[in-house]
Amino acid sequence: MTTWTRRDLLRAVGLTSAAGAALVACSPAEPGGGSGSNGDGGGASAFHGAWPFKPAPEGHFNFAGQPYAGVPTAIIGDGLYRDLLVPPLAMWLWEEKTWEYLLAESHELDAAAGTLTVVLKKDLVWSDGSALTSGDVLTTLYLQFMQRATSWDFITGLEAPDEQTVVVKFENPPAVLERYILKSNILSTAQYGEWADKAKAIVDAGGTMDDGDGAALSTEFQGFKPENVIVSGPYDFDYKSIANTQLTMVRNEKGFGADKVKFDQVVLYNGETTEITPLVQSGDVDYATHGFAPASEAPFEAAGYTILRPPVYSGPALFLNLDKYPEFADVRVRQAFAHVIDRAANGQIALGQSGKAVENMVGFSDNFVEDWLTDEVKGKINTYELDPDKATALLTEAGWKKNGDAWTKPDGKPASYEIQFPQTYADWSASGKNVAEQLTAFGIPVTARGLDDKQAPIDIDKGDFQMAIQAWGSSAHPHPHFSFVTDLFTHNIPIAKNQGGKGIGFPLQDVKTSAGTVDLEEIVQISGQGLDVEEQKKNVSVAALAFNELLPIIPIFERYGNNPALEGERVTGFPKEGDPLLANAPYADNFVVLGMFRGDVKPV
Repeated sequence: MTTWTRRDLLRAVGLTSAAGAALVACSPAEPGGGSGSNGDGGGASAFHGAWPFKPAPEGHFNFAGQPYAGVPTAIIGDGLYRDLLVPPLAMWLWEEKTWEYLLAESHELDAAAGTLTVVLKKDLVWSDGSALTSGDVLTTLYLQFMQRATSWDFITGLEAPDEQTVVVKFENPPAVLERYILKSNILSTAQYGEWADKAKAIVDAGGTMDDGDGAALSTEFQGFKPENVIVSGPYDFDYKSIANTQLTMVRNEKGFGADKVKFDQVVLYNGETTEITPLVQSGDVDYATHGFAPASEAPFEAAGYTILRPPVYSGPALFLNLDKYPEFADVRVRQAFAHVIDRAANGQIALGQSGKAVENMVGFSDNFVEDWLTDEVKGKINTYELDPDKATALLTEAGWKKNGDAWTKPDGKPASYEIQFPQTYADWSASGKNVAEQLTAFGIPVTARGLDDKQAPIDIDKGDFQMAIQAWGSSAHPHPHFSFVTDLFTHNIPIAKNQGGKGIGFPLQDVKTSAGTVDLEEIVQISGQGLDVEEQKKNVSVAALAFNELLPIIPIFERYGNNPALEGERVTGFPKEGDPLLANAPYADNFVVLGMFRGDVKPV
């Protein structure tokens, strides 16, 4: 595969007018093939977004497990626009710290009874004409069980006493269970009922997906590829429009929110940063959340865009294969790498002012450290300052030797590796290449290799990698529990087994820390339990200190959006600087999608 230099990357994304014009020349045609004011030739209003979707045959319409443990390569399995097709029960307002209901009418967590009760709105209808009921919520949750979603670490039972009411049972009151339930994208029993019944049978028998036929069922389900999506939201796919370059979502008059959304169509241009940059420059895209190169921002602003910078509460991290490369299993090696990498420079190269170096290295956003760590643990945090001498001492202590300018491993072999990253993510690609350059300059040659963004995480789960760039932290919810799930479960033993591997291969049981030996899997689970925030802080702090000392993955920078929004051309109502909605994580409770549901983001 071709390896790009940083200069090649900047040139390829069209940062000069000539390059931009060349790429725009081969951009997709306007939606509907016409030249109307909204790009559809018929006067219909259209919102123009951008998302890296996967058309068939690679992409499919199995949305099960979203947003927590989805089936790989769903057409838009990840991302904000899925919520317009199969809405969740509610969306979280991050600044106000409260829920805004969508499909749900209300919810109540009763700690004494051990129940979370959700009441659905009346008269919800699927696109196939059937009623959306509590049975569909149960179907959705059983599919999450089949996908080994962490939600089932808390759920002990499910009931649907009537068609509008769902009762989720638990033993210890979990603070994060609301999020797991209310943010689940609800799916149709007509489409998934057979699979949900199989999962329910395992649950009723007291089994797990690792018992008996569970593993085979999980593997079989990964191959389930329905021909369409039965939707409940205000939009549905125009299936005939789905092409390699763009697709159109059309109004679903029966769907929830159809009475408030103002756009007749949502057009999504396909591509990662390289493909979308010229479409932004030319004004064809109204809003995009890609990790645009820093040099793109001035041309965007010159074209009339405002750059929105919401916190993402996540970013790229260096992943090491601890299972197949025993030298990485030595914590001193991981700590040494943390002292070698200039995180501030890496973030600047990748995203300019939107790439901020991670300071606390605790596995969740620096924005939340003051709220969630005990004073005692705050005083113990190692910030892993840039210190090549400290890195040298740690590697030497771990049995490595430096001969001239190059390091050899404890087995006497030269230290030389490959780092893989999603080639199509401009920010992660730039970050990965810079990590390779920094480690190489330190005497550990690292070759950079870009992969397809859908294949890269699968390879990590299977253990087919040496070094890699993937995500730390989470946009899912402010509670650190969700970040720890990303850091320790998603591409590690608990969830990587869905792809038949161990991921990074970091053992979570009998983990030795300065605070004693802990079971990190259990700690992460209980960090989200209870309604006493001070007690939660204690468990969060145990997990944070263990992460900080052991660095199962090495966070590099925290990403802030550099989202171009074009106000006044086709769309009006984007939030402005200072709007509390801009605290919402753009990939979880996106403020533009929420604005569409409210009717605030609307056609000019």
